[in-house]
Amino acid sequence: MVRRRKVVILGATGSIGTSALKVARQIPERMEVVGLAAGRRVEELAGQAREFGVGHVCIADESKRAELQALVPAGTTVHAGAAGLIELATLEGADLVLVSIVGTEGLAPALAAIQAGKDLAVASKEILVMAGEIVMREARKAGVAMLPVDSEHNAIFQCLEGNGGSGKNVARLILTASGGPFRTWEEKDLSAVTVEQALAHPTWVMGPKISIDSATLFNKGLEMIEARWLFDVEMGRVDVVVHPQSIVHSMVEFVDGSVLAQLSTTDMCFPIQYAVTWPERVAGALPPLDFAKLGRLDFEEPRTEVFAALNLAREAGERCGTLPAVLNAANEVAVEAFLAGRIPFLRIADLVGEVMGRHGLVESPSLEELLAADGEARRVAAGLV
Repeated sequence: MVRRRKVVILGATGSIGTSALKVARQIPERMEVVGLAAGRRVEELAGQAREFGVGHVCIADESKRAELQALVPAGTTVHAGAAGLIELATLEGADLVLVSIVGTEGLAPALAAIQAGKDLAVASKEILVMAGEIVMREARKAGVAMLPVDSEHNAIFQCLEGNGGSGKNVARLILTASGGPFRTWEEKDLSAVTVEQALAHPTWVMGPKISIDSATLFNKGLEMIEARWLFDVEMGRVDVVVHPQSIVHSMVEFVDGSVLAQLSTTDMCFPIQYAVTWPERVAGALPPLDFAKLGRLDFEEPRTEVFAALNLAREAGERCGTLPAVLNAANEVAVEAFLAGRIPFLRIADLVGEVMGRHGLVESPSLEELLAADGEARRVAAGLV
């Protein structure tokens, strides 16, 4: 019997959300969209609701609730604000919640979905970076599946299946990084980087926050911390290698020296589809790889002396406690300031390092302490900006 997942998408108008809806069009027998949420894009959200006939929509910006209500079909229930996101995440009848909200706003609905017994497809790095220990503990307690949607973590997830899990059999998790648009640039040239240059990712089409994170390598740093919690390994067993073609999405090295890698074309529809159909695989629209046409796959060490994000992330992941939340919060403020033209490109990592250096670590924080650390880090970072 074919299992058809009933899916709620939080962040439906972003790059991951629109890719998820593309998957829904390709495999309608496997994926039914039952709820959609967006931040501010009312018209786009209403159009999605009409196309997929969903019964529930949510707009995070409460001031736009009436505008959305006027655009959706009669009978559609409109939710709004932070409370509305939680209502959608716990929607009766849904069995999978895809969280692709940029930033920390996805944490509360993610925890609510877990506690309501929904499987979680995780595309928002900040959820596990900020509160990975708490989120994974709640997922184990509720007996729900945590299905990674990031291509790198989805790749590791696939490599680990049937291969002894992430315990004593694993020597290293190896995340691949494209290197971003400045992979070969000299450090002296990075001081004059423009926003437009930083947004021009060579491989992936992503939103502005993720694109800047990729340019600074903070994206990969956040993924290191995320992998540490998702797969229950110490930071010492999480490595990064630069792979500009973005064909090998990540690798697992086992203690016997063998390495498994997951390869596919660069299309976010694939990891999303696998999260929806797991543990099964189904035919999709992803084009096959032509290895003869590819010709070569290159790998190189990341330049941590130029891109400090990886070192900062490793420190945060090793010390744990509230420090990952501080790193994430400071980075969000710094990226926003760079996009607004208020700080130069190289200042992003410097600012994050300064905020981390001023933080008084709480080693085993509660959720309230994590949120407090997040807020304090944002205030400190804003002051430094």
